[in-house]
Amino acid sequence: MRRPLAVLALLLLCLGLGGSVAYAAHPASPSSVAGEATGFVLASDDLATAFDEQYVLHDDGSVDITQNLTWQFPSGEARHGIDRNIQVRVGYQNREDEYRYYSLSDVSVSSPTGAPTDISVTDFGAYKRVRIGSPSETVSGSQQYVVRFHLDHYVNDIGDGTAEFYWNTVGTSNYDTYRNVTASLTAPAASTKVACFYGERGSTDPCDATGGATPRFSAPLVQPGQGMSVLASFPRTAFGDLTPDLRKGSTGSTSAGSLSPRTASLVSQLALGLGGLLPLLALAGMGALVWQRGRDEMYAGLTPGLAPGLGQSATPVVRTTRAPTAAVQFNPPPGVQPGMVGTVIDETAHVVDVTGTLIDLAVRGYLTLEKVDGEGLFGKDDWVLRRLSGPTTGPALAAYEQALLDGVFATGEEVTLSSLKNRFASTLKTVQAAMYDEVVSRGWFRRSPQSQRSGWVGFGTVLMVLGAVGTFWLGGALASRFGTDGVRVWPLGIGLVLTGLIVRLLGARMAARTADGTAVLVQSRGFEEYLRTAEAGQITWEEAQDVFSRYLPYAIVFGVAERWATVFQEVASAAQAAGHQIGAPLWYVGPWDSSWGFGGLASSMDDFSTTAAGTFVSTPGSSGMSGFSSGGGFSGGGGGGSSGGSW
Repeated sequence: MRRPLAVLALLLLCLGLGGSVAYAAHPASPSSVAGEATGFVLASDDLATAFDEQYVLHDDGSVDITQNLTWQFPSGEARHGIDRNIQVRVGYQNREDEYRYYSLSDVSVSSPTGAPTDISVTDFGAYKRVRIGSPSETVSGSQQYVVRFHLDHYVNDIGDGTAEFYWNTVGTSNYDTYRNVTASLTAPAASTKVACFYGERGSTDPCDATGGATPRFSAPLVQPGQGMSVLASFPRTAFGDLTPDLRKGSTGSTSAGSLSPRTASLVSQLALGLGGLLPLLALAGMGALVWQRGRDEMYAGLTPGLAPGLGQSATPVVRTTRAPTAAVQFNPPPGVQPGMVGTVIDETAHVVDVTGTLIDLAVRGYLTLEKVDGEGLFGKDDWVLRRLSGPTTGPALAAYEQALLDGVFATGEEVTLSSLKNRFASTLKTVQAAMYDEVVSRGWFRRSPQSQRSGWVGFGTVLMVLGAVGTFWLGGALASRFGTDGVRVWPLGIGLVLTGLIVRLLGARMAARTADGTAVLVQSRGFEEYLRTAEAGQITWEEAQDVFSRYLPYAIVFGVAERWATVFQEVASAAQAAGHQIGAPLWYVGPWDSSWGFGGLASSMDDFSTTAAGTFVSTPGSSGMSGFSSGGGFSGGGGGGSSGGSW
């Protein structure tokens, strides 16, 4: 029985020591604030051998605080630094849904002994933890720290003609030992009354306090679980507005402190105002830009479709909202190929403009097209393309035309259309980019219409995404930062979305033709009208084959190939009735019958254009095919993916 009795005696001895028993050291944490409620505070081996605070009160009720600490770290242990837990929330008049807030700012730290003074400020409900030191460096022994910070709205208006400063120099949640604790106070006026208390929470044991112009306070020793509070009273007239900063919520919330009702209202009103103002500004600004720069130019005083001749005096240029009415033109604009016509009409280089260009190159002698019927009941028709040397005279090919030919025949002088599937998409983009460059170089646009549109549309999209994502992000950030539902930022988000939508819609109209471009547009529209209204009686038998071939690519671009073929079929029928046979075009290889040849050829070219368009844009991913089954994968051929780099 002796051993159990000895253990029991040891336990009773330990319990007799009460709260002064020293437990194993633990990391500094505001969680020890719970000691104020329980009266149980863990002790540590850390020791403040000297602690002095200096308070400077301002007439707006704020206070600047300087803490001078000489800190003794546990012997034989390496630590990173110290923590200072600063209370920024306190209850107010027993209210459960509102508290008083002291905004913390201007936090700085220095060390006369050279200890690391990196700072991180973290929220712990009613407290801000200022962690001082470097996570990659350690300190030991005795170190000195000078900590400075500022608190707003701290001085209390008591309501009886006095104002008070009541501060816990050492809070009762303290778990370290403080020796030689001193404090001094400077204010706009001399104090009328001072007091100092120390001990456990609720203790009225006095410590030294002297009043006057610079009140001073001191206590020789503050042990773990004890605190020291200083109190000074001043004439109310020494200060200005002492309205407390009251905020909605609970003092124990882990958020950073909610905005005051006044500030929350101002932020909400600002969001509402900006949400309504931004779309109006976007509408006015973009409308002005479209009116000044987004409308086509045209030559004043000249017949629509005409441009000044060489040596002609300068012709004034005006802006126009819509293109002038086009008179019927029996020929395409001089030197303007089908792809250029399609691009200048709708300011976009569509795939049909590219396929029309390929057929035009065939008509002009740079390749032949041969249709190959598919085998079996479900076999698909294909096309064989054979490259020719082209005419020896005439203008050189434009850059986009040369790029198209080189891309089609990259693997040889004879290819099938099906062989281009899943490998022509990059060439298509190159050709389209070259077509935009061509319309700029010919002076029809000052900038690429595609780049103008994509720039504005991209900017509008960014604004819409910012509005949509920013509403949730900013709302969440405010809620996390201030713990309040009193701020309404969604009007700003909706305003940004509407602003982005306006920029997108009006920005798409920013591509404007020059006066020369408008002249080409009018001529192109006039030629389109001719293709839509031409009659068989206007075309002679002798010129039928040549005219049909030369204008067929334009008809495909305009979408009137069937109408154009019908006219020439009537011409061929009339010629055949008179004993005259119209032969097949040289660029087309395949069966030909004058009774149905033009219609069949036009239908075939329409099919070719449609099939080529699908072939040109296809990739292994977009077609749902494996990169292996089509002859091997290649970089950039996937239907999706991601990109990135080092960080």
